[in-house]
Amino acid sequence: MNTDKKNIAVLVSGGGTNLQALIDAEKSGIIKSGKIKLVISNKDGAFALERAKKAEIDTYTVLKKNFSSHAEFESEIIRILDENEIDLIVLAGFMSILSENFTTHYKNKILNVHPSLIPSFCGEGFYGLHVHEAALKKGVKVTGATVHIVNEIPDGGPIVMQRAVYIEENDTPEVLQKRVMEQAEWKILPESVELMCSGKIKIENGRTYRNE
Repeated sequence: MNTDKKNIAVLVSGGGTNLQALIDAEKSGIIKSGKIKLVISNKDGAFALERAKKAEIDTYTVLKKNFSSHAEFESEIIRILDENEIDLIVLAGFMSILSENFTTHYKNKILNVHPSLIPSFCGEGFYGLHVHEAALKKGVKVTGATVHIVNEIPDGGPIVMQRAVYIEENDTPEVLQKRVMEQAEWKILPESVELMCSGKIKIENGRTYRNE
């Protein structure tokens, strides 16, 4: 039996609250089959980098403005990931759409957490507070979060896990965002990472299955 832990890379752009949830989950043993080996940011000074440094995780900053094309920008990220023998990539608030070339290179090895119950309020333009604004405008009674495999279609890959969160009468987008994070994102993202690292997820015909 192979007891080696899978190498995880987390891609970030901002404050890193989902990254912190992963760091905490690794410390507490929720994530036991993988190890966060590095964090890559596409934004200078992202607070997520400070969270990583505090946890003694290697960090890299790759800025799109330093490259002549999106393809070159992604090539540098791929170089870092491959040199570090990364087994699983987690997008934790990474504000850059990945090309089909990138997602194909790491087929079924990229996870993303989205702050709605896909297929509601997802796809291009639905990110951050925009998702929660749309949910409140529509008047839905239940929202939540989804962890899915990343493919070439924004928020279009196979779903790994979902968790529902009830909308309350006086919710603002900011209040709802915080509750979805606390009740859903920060729980199902670490659990999904462990399922992927432990080999308990099987992907067939665009769907995921538990492979116990």
